[in-house]
Amino acid sequence: MGNSDRFFFDRFGLTQANLSEYLAAALSEGGEYADLYFEHTTMSSLLVDESLVKTATEGISMGCGIRVVAGEQTGYAYTDDLAPEKILKAARIAARIASGPARVSSVGLSAHDSHHNFYPVTTPSTDRELSEKLSLAVRADVAARAYDPRIKQVRATYGDQIRHVLIAGSDGRIVTDFQPLVRLNVFTIAQDGGKLQSGSNGGGGRVGLEFFSGDRDPEHFAKEAARQAIVQLEAREAPAGEMEVVLGPGWPGILLHEAIGHGLEADFNRKGISAFSGRMGQRVASDICTVVDDGTIPSRRGSLNVDDEGEPTQKTVLIENGILRAYLQDKLSSDILKTTRTGNGRRESYEHIPMPRMTNTYMLAGKDEPGDIIRSVKHGLFAANFAGGQVDITNGKFVFSASEAYMIEDGKLTAPVKGATLIGDGPTVLTRVTAVGNDLRLDPGIGTCGKDGQSVPVGVGIPTIKVSSLTVGGTAPRGGTSFT
Repeated sequence: MGNSDRFFFDRFGLTQANLSEYLAAALSEGGEYADLYFEHTTMSSLLVDESLVKTATEGISMGCGIRVVAGEQTGYAYTDDLAPEKILKAARIAARIASGPARVSSVGLSAHDSHHNFYPVTTPSTDRELSEKLSLAVRADVAARAYDPRIKQVRATYGDQIRHVLIAGSDGRIVTDFQPLVRLNVFTIAQDGGKLQSGSNGGGGRVGLEFFSGDRDPEHFAKEAARQAIVQLEAREAPAGEMEVVLGPGWPGILLHEAIGHGLEADFNRKGISAFSGRMGQRVASDICTVVDDGTIPSRRGSLNVDDEGEPTQKTVLIENGILRAYLQDKLSSDILKTTRTGNGRRESYEHIPMPRMTNTYMLAGKDEPGDIIRSVKHGLFAANFAGGQVDITNGKFVFSASEAYMIEDGKLTAPVKGATLIGDGPTVLTRVTAVGNDLRLDPGIGTCGKDGQSVPVGVGIPTIKVSSLTVGGTAPRGGTSFT
């Protein structure tokens, strides 16, 4: 299907003449640019809790969002009714931020194809029987409970969606896409006497149900969630203070996402409120650190053929050998900063305006063996998994809660610890990276990032890395953005 998806033309009888008329209405008050974002999403979700099917839902959402840009101002209106008169009304409402003669009486449009299909799903999950999806959650529930008798509670959730989008801009482009998304999550609680601990795991991506087979079957995710909870039952309290910290590969990349990634989104930088503002071309990290954002990795949760402004996604090098090279751009920011778009204009739905957002953000692998990194630490902390974190964009200060961590003593992993939080600021932490492993791993496909009230699916990744000094302990501050 890919970018040649004709969904809106065939199902709703939409024509290029319609699109041209709507864009002309959006520019009727003198705006400089306008675009239309049509969206039709079919979704389903299941919850198995206490070994019972608690909820099973299916639904459809559709609508059109109209944006008008005049200088640094944005007018936005949307409708969940695709009748022509409703779209024209929304277009005229969005147009009111501008004043002046109409820019155009009609807009010439032509279809554009990104020539990519990063998620070639043959049978969409929404075409599969609900019983097949329910089976995945039930299998996860059974496997988690069988792992250890101390697993007392299990909650397995399944969700999927198929999103059809059409984006038409007054620059003449029409772009369409078909975007699948599937996710299975398992949450467990272990109890031993009066002690209670939790664990969670899951996976997914822009895939079909065939993803959940082999070493990614429901039993795999369930056992990992159960294992985490059981390990934490034996954990001792984490020590506090400055120490060497080693981050494990994969999911701990959320620290990179939060502490570094958000600060490299162009809207914060054009406003001068990011800790990275005005630092292009400067050293912001150790010379062994290279950080990229890549929306083109096949089947990944954060990948897209085109962003939500119709721009093809790409691999953007943000930090190269410690030097700041780029920000993540949407159309508005790139126009104001007079630079090129990077395919990072994203929105939660047709009800929301696009803004610069990450796709799959990760640090490239280095040359160090992970075992050697651990052996190089006399006394420190190994963070294997995180529950989430917060960051203050203006200064890069962050707090992250480690959901699974171990002490490193005399070069060996020893006791598991609980209650460990990592406190620091992104720019400083990157300069303290003294080893980067050769074991880059991406997360299993469960990331959802929040910003300004909008949530979008993303991916994270990191190899094993060592930070020479980081504060362990403390509590999370209020504010900032979150990653769950």
